[in-house]
Amino acid sequence: MENLFNDSVKSLETYIMFRIKQKAAELAPGLAKRGRAPIAMAMGAPVVPPPDFVIQKLTEALSIPDIHTYSTPRGESFYLEAVAKRMKNRFGVDLNPQKEIFSLIGSKEGLANFIRALINPQKQEKEKDIILIPDPGYASYKEMIKTNGGLGYPMPLVKENSYMPDFDTVIENLKRDGYDEKKVKAVIINYPGNPTGAVCTYEYLEKAVEFCKRKGILLISDAAYCDIYFNEREKPHSVLEIDDAKDVAVEFFSFSKPYSMTGWRLGWICGNEAAVNAFGKLKSTIDSGIFKAIQKAGAGILNSKEGDEYIKKACKGFKTKQMILINGLRELGWKIEESDIPKASFYLWLPVPERFSSSKEFTDALLEKSGIVAVPGIAFGDNGEGMFRVSAVSTDEKLQECIDRMKADGFYFE
Repeated sequence: MENLFNDSVKSLETYIMFRIKQKAAELAPGLAKRGRAPIAMAMGAPVVPPPDFVIQKLTEALSIPDIHTYSTPRGESFYLEAVAKRMKNRFGVDLNPQKEIFSLIGSKEGLANFIRALINPQKQEKEKDIILIPDPGYASYKEMIKTNGGLGYPMPLVKENSYMPDFDTVIENLKRDGYDEKKVKAVIINYPGNPTGAVCTYEYLEKAVEFCKRKGILLISDAAYCDIYFNEREKPHSVLEIDDAKDVAVEFFSFSKPYSMTGWRLGWICGNEAAVNAFGKLKSTIDSGIFKAIQKAGAGILNSKEGDEYIKKACKGFKTKQMILINGLRELGWKIEESDIPKASFYLWLPVPERFSSSKEFTDALLEKSGIVAVPGIAFGDNGEGMFRVSAVSTDEKLQECIDRMKADGFYFE
């Protein structure tokens, strides 16, 4: 039966995080016997519960008349209006809730379906529609584009360019590789970034908008981590803060990271009206909307005092976790300068010791010997080789145990 499926799907591998999780589960019994039960440092999933406030709102919503009936793909008016208010309060951005916002069953689903709506599938490599993607970047971008018959072309994010690649240089590289720049349909940016934790400047967002306007292409901003930051004076920006950004840009948001609501699958897309509505036509054939009770709870937390306090407390906790790992890794020989420490997100992006031939060899050794579950940099693109990512989301005690295990098991940088 497998042969009945299209070539793109047949060429896919299971998402890297699920493969890592499966391997850790297989090794768990043996590791536990050695006092090395796996410690999850791979997936970007906060382990603390969501706010009590949002759970209470969900419980209350379950008794509302008609709450268990179909919603709509766009989302309930109360949800869309809450999103519009949040965008105004957080970023100063004005949005029409009925025209420029659409609900998502999590931003991952939204990105996949938006890409599906954008690309005209082709089989011949040089005929494919192109989306420029960060490299290293979220592992699913490339696969989402591939399964829809398009091509994800890498924009190198490296320390040397402060993780802010020059768009015109990327286009020149693309043409040098034999691709037609007229096939480029969009650029994906992701700040704060996964896996690097890097942020970008306001001026860089201005450059991104200017570039896309000049080229007549879409700017897709994945802002899933915008509320995980460590300095109130350096809050990550929305691309929609830029003048005329709505001419070319859409932005994706999620409840997963700021409110620890990863399993709730709730988010939104906002921005360019034509793009949002074209996406909505596709969505109307795919799903019938998000459970209204979840929308009600989400709408309640977005602009609440309880929600803002929860985010502040979570960010403070993530900073503590970040420094537990950084201080421990410095003791193990990692030369981590202050400028290397991410200002946002809960990720650390670190070099692999030179004695290991690849990032995968290193993370395999960490898992098999010490039960530490990390992600090889190559999983995020070719420019990720030589690096690895850890998520500082576990308990402080578990993070310290990771450092203690690495010391005991000889995982020094030198």
